[in-house]
Amino acid sequence: MIVGLTGGIGSGKSTVADLFRGHGVPVYDSDIEAKKIMEDSDAVRKAITAQFGSEAYTGKKLNRNVIAQEVFNNRNRLNQLNAIVHPAVREHFKEWIQLQEFPYVIQETALVFENEMQGNYDVVVLITAPKDVRTLRVVERDGVTREQVLARMANQLPDSKKEELADFVIQNLNLNTTATKVAQIHDQLLRQAQQN
Repeated sequence: MIVGLTGGIGSGKSTVADLFRGHGVPVYDSDIEAKKIMEDSDAVRKAITAQFGSEAYTGKKLNRNVIAQEVFNNRNRLNQLNAIVHPAVREHFKEWIQLQEFPYVIQETALVFENEMQGNYDVVVLITAPKDVRTLRVVERDGVTREQVLARMANQLPDSKKEELADFVIQNLNLNTTATKVAQIHDQLLRQAQQN
C-alpha cells in the first residue's frame, strides 16, 4: 500500500516521517532523493543544463543558488524544472518500492494536491500547523525572511482546501500529541494494508 505524506512548508513533514520510521515504516523522502537525482543522473543533469545553462552546475554539484534565483517567483521556470525532476523521482520511487517488504510505504512529498498527484496514492496523510507557527519554523530553520516564507507559501494550497482532500490530518503543534496520532494512524494503515 502506498501512502503519501504531505503538508505545507514548515508543517513538520520530516518530524512526522521520522515518527513513522520509528514504527518501522519505510519512508521515501522526495526532497532528498530529488537533490541526489539532480546530481547523480546524467540524463537529468543534461536536461537541467540545457534548460538553465552551464552555470546550473559547478562540476557535478548542482548550483542551488543559480537554480533558486531562476525558479523563485517564476512559476514558468519552476514548472520547467519540475517537468525534468518529477518524472525521474517517480521512476526512482517505483524502483525503491520493489525493494521494500513492509505492509505499506510512505512517500514524503510537498505538493501532492497542488500537482494533483493524490491519485498516485492509496492513502494521503496531511500535516498541518497554523500559518504563524509554520512561518516561524521556516525562518528559524532556513535563515530566511518572513516575506520569503510567505512567498513560498503563496505557491501552496491553503490547509483548509487540502484537509477536504486528505484521508488523515495530523495537526503538528505538540510532539507528544503528534506521536500519539501517528501511532493511531499507523495501526489503521497496517490493518488496511493487511485487508488489501
